[in-house]
Amino acid sequence: MSVAETYVHEAEPSPDSRPLIVHVIRQFLPNRGGLEDVVSNLARQTIDRGYRVRVITLDSLFTSREEKLPHHEVITGIEVVRIPWSGSTRYPIAPQVFRHLGDADVIHVHAIDFFFDALAWGRFLHGKPMVVTTHGGFFHTTNYAAIKKIWFQTVTRLSARAYRKVIGCSVSDLKQFSQIAPTRSILIENGADIGKFADMASKAARRRMLTIGRFSVNKRLDHLLEVTAALKAHNPDWHLDIVGVEYDLNRQDLHDHIARLKIEDSVSIHVSPDNETIRTIIAQASIFASASAYEGFGLVALEAMSAGLLPVLNGNDAFKTLAERHNELFLADFSNAASTATTIETAFERLQTHGPSLRAQLLGDARTYSWDVVADRYIAVYEELLGA
Repeated sequence: MSVAETYVHEAEPSPDSRPLIVHVIRQFLPNRGGLEDVVSNLARQTIDRGYRVRVITLDSLFTSREEKLPHHEVITGIEVVRIPWSGSTRYPIAPQVFRHLGDADVIHVHAIDFFFDALAWGRFLHGKPMVVTTHGGFFHTTNYAAIKKIWFQTVTRLSARAYRKVIGCSVSDLKQFSQIAPTRSILIENGADIGKFADMASKAARRRMLTIGRFSVNKRLDHLLEVTAALKAHNPDWHLDIVGVEYDLNRQDLHDHIARLKIEDSVSIHVSPDNETIRTIIAQASIFASASAYEGFGLVALEAMSAGLLPVLNGNDAFKTLAERHNELFLADFSNAASTATTIETAFERLQTHGPSLRAQLLGDARTYSWDVVADRYIAVYEELLGA
């Protein structure tokens, strides 16, 4: 049996005549994270506009690799197909992706990984028009920076030729990928689920802040904890809630660092809470803090704004772009705990003096990132490919 015969989709085409958009992403629901939220929101918006949607993803979560998830299920109207994989979480190998593409009208790849390369180099097997959303590429950390640059200028450059559109989800991504696909790179910034935590933050200014995201090294939770220690030394009322899923750091890693700083009473860790629990946590807080060294776009900051939380953000490229557009945001250098603690105290004082007007500005700015608007831009790309 040939390679093509092994991996070409074996099922009969669906009698449903609506166009089928197939999203390919390494991790999806029930995993929680910014990328997963983007794909699930875009999928639901696409379904609402009369398309069929399938998400192809890996059959286990990186945090519990041995626990296999269902091969096929439907989640809030989204068909999810999960396939086996091997190799590392950085570049998971999953060639069975080709089995589930036969009835696709458009393939939408998310992130720059095995799927991006394999579907490009194996396009003679499926022959489908493809787009990719970059989601920060693979430059989230400076680890192996020289190798990453060589890979980007060689393998990634060649793979990008197979894609009709290379969609940067941030200005920094667009600048990066325009180097290798100048005529096909476009900007579609991520949408935010502004209804999920809408206006949930504490109405009264409180010395309580939270951060939301994966427990990963690039989020620099160590810096955030050190800032919390500096805040506590200034005022013992400060408290930090860390909300997210375990990734290359786990709960114990955080507990160990908290113990070293002697701030056990000032930090709460919430692993994989549901949205209702997160709403309860947000309702007690006034400030959103992120020490992240790298963000593809800064989606979590927008969701924080929609909740009425005042963001204090590390000055990475994505957060700098947001702060240039929204002057109510605060930027800080989280590697300097003392100066960042001063910035957070200044943000708190601004909430005390201008709370209602500041909140209204945050909520209004967040609405401009509604998924209704962003989905229309993606649909225009799909329609262009379908027309072609």
